[in-house]
Amino acid sequence: MPLALLALAIGAFGIGTTEFVIMGLLPEVADDFGVSIPTAGFLVTGYALGVMFGAPLMTVLGTKVPRKRMLMLLMGLFVVGNLLSALAPAFGVMLIGRVVASLAHGAFFGIGSVVAAELVAPEKKAGAIAMMFTGLTVANVVGVPLGTLVGQSIGWRVTFGIVAALGVIGLVGIAKLVPDVPRPEGVRLRHELAAFKNAQVLLAMAMTVLGFGGVFAAITYIAPMMTHVAGFADGSVTWLLVLFGLGMVGGNLVGGRFADRALMPMLYVSLGALAIVLALFTVTAHHKLLAAVTIVLIGALGFATVPPLQKRVLDQAHGAPTLASAVNIGAFNLGNALSAWLGGLVIAAGLGYTAPNWVGAALAAGALLLAVLSAALERRDNTASTVAAGSAPTGTRVPAHQR
Repeated sequence: MPLALLALAIGAFGIGTTEFVIMGLLPEVADDFGVSIPTAGFLVTGYALGVMFGAPLMTVLGTKVPRKRMLMLLMGLFVVGNLLSALAPAFGVMLIGRVVASLAHGAFFGIGSVVAAELVAPEKKAGAIAMMFTGLTVANVVGVPLGTLVGQSIGWRVTFGIVAALGVIGLVGIAKLVPDVPRPEGVRLRHELAAFKNAQVLLAMAMTVLGFGGVFAAITYIAPMMTHVAGFADGSVTWLLVLFGLGMVGGNLVGGRFADRALMPMLYVSLGALAIVLALFTVTAHHKLLAAVTIVLIGALGFATVPPLQKRVLDQAHGAPTLASAVNIGAFNLGNALSAWLGGLVIAAGLGYTAPNWVGAALAAGALLLAVLSAALERRDNTASTVAAGSAPTGTRVPAHQR
């Protein structure tokens, strides 16, 4: 794997840290600004919305900018946003800083996925994408717990200052290590938008929303589930999330490795197993050891879907994949928001803290059905293309899209 992937992974590490570390620092931030916890929660919501809307916006704005330069600009935006958060004199300013930082998130992973895939041979593309996403998964194992510890011990402003410094390191790494990858000739915004007419691209994004949504239906409510149902102490939640992060790291690497060999079978196995494990979590959540093991499996199976789903979008949007790749990152966040809302509904309905696991299982099962449908449509189209090619008169040129 090229050393340039390390620079992309460092940037991903910083982005992953700033996205999730705020959840552990909400009480400190709320106290410092004199706002309520629910109000401080807008720092999480604002970031998620910024990712959803910023991914396509920043990618469109960067259509005429070389990809390496755009990645550097995005990391610069990330640094500015985190510095603004660290130095914010008022809550509103910090919220603006969070939104500014979030605008870099989706486009960085979207463009970064394209660049990572272009740095390696075709049979190693999913592995390269997984290598970049390793920075995001490791952030949940190392960056978030350490950032929370620093924020609680020294001050939350220090945490965001450190995250900004990570952004600077990522920026320098991209400048020094990532080669100038030329944009494909003749690709314009209309070509990027045309990818969304492809049913396979839309199906892959829908799988992203439902599949990863299944993960966050459970993980969003992991704290009350583990303390009220499994019987863990409040302080144990941090280490349970570290276990979740370790599962993410392993699943991401395995997903990237096997997606290069058999992409759709990898999706069948990971999504099917994820649906089963989430359903079983309604039972295992009542036992400490089984709950801990299940959390690792949810992280592993959930992130095993990320490299194949991202590569699926790149493959189906071939020729102009940048915007589709970035929008698919927004789809992950849409899945997070949707599943958190649905999970909250079932808890509010009095079905208990384990009820979101059933929601997650249903979402993952829905993603599996879409994967089966996607493969069936692809086989039908390939068969039709083969028949059309075979029936063409001698000397007749078969259109490229039918070959």
